[in-house]
Amino acid sequence: MQKVTLGKSDLKVSRIGLGTMGMSEFYGVTDEQQSIDTLNASLDSGINFWDTADMYGIGHNEELLSKVLKDRRNEVVLATKFGIQRTKTEMRGVNGRPEYVKEACEASLKRLKVEVIDLYYLHRVDSQTPIEDTVGAMSELVKEGKVRYLGLSEVSGETLKKAHKTHPITAVQSEYSLWSFDIEEAVLPTCRELGVSLVAYSPLGRGFLTGQFQKFEDLAENDYRRFNPRFQGKNFEKNLKLVHEVTNLAQEKGVKPAQLALAWLISQGDDIVPIPGTKRKKYLQENIEAVNIPFNDADKNHLRELMKNIKITGTRYDERGMSLVNA
Repeated sequence: MQKVTLGKSDLKVSRIGLGTMGMSEFYGVTDEQQSIDTLNASLDSGINFWDTADMYGIGHNEELLSKVLKDRRNEVVLATKFGIQRTKTEMRGVNGRPEYVKEACEASLKRLKVEVIDLYYLHRVDSQTPIEDTVGAMSELVKEGKVRYLGLSEVSGETLKKAHKTHPITAVQSEYSLWSFDIEEAVLPTCRELGVSLVAYSPLGRGFLTGQFQKFEDLAENDYRRFNPRFQGKNFEKNLKLVHEVTNLAQEKGVKPAQLALAWLISQGDDIVPIPGTKRKKYLQENIEAVNIPFNDADKNHLRELMKNIKITGTRYDERGMSLVNA
């Protein structure tokens, strides 16, 4: 597995990472043993960059990872996030207050059963707390040895610059894929100006770009994507046009649509690290193989034309969720 360096840190991460959110909730039925097997398989295959958050499963996801970390901590570059507070039935809001920063970190360390977090992200910006105050409190965690490097998620270029002046930011996590590339306007250029890596979550469009969903009913009853605007009504049908085009190109290259989508992201530069999520070893292996898919300028230009000409309908999140991105 190829390795790249995150930002200006000494964190050497695999060319693709592993998003673990779906191992706890959101994407249909979960199976803890299956997830543990997949986590171990990821390390065996050279994927050393794991991404979690305290709100995934309301703590469950961090506890799940701890079951593998207890024996293999030194093999993992561990990233987790804080800031979104929720209960089993509702999201209570975003909290970036300095006093909460330390509280959240202590709770994550306890659930993960580790002494230090390699990359600690603010999950969403708290509009009621200056970013300088939140990042200032996060920097105290670095001084205390509880966190090694800092990251932000779904921030604007302007917010990133303010935060970076307070304490160096190593990575920004944002949605980035063939159907979500708005960060190319301001966020990605700012990251490159500052030497900050871009960690791309949902690089497969929440699974839509894999081609496995051809109608709304293909989503499980308890799948949160049923409430995502891009998966609803006419939006679903219209967005299938991009999937069909990606599938056709993938077939020409003899690869899976998901692999093509990942290969495109990887081709954007060594400062882009996609973190596709999966619960199954089968898909993990498919994702790994995407690293070695040759991707030339003609391929990139072809996909750029598709992205430019095929209008994706529906927002990335509902109205409340969209109010928290690019903040």
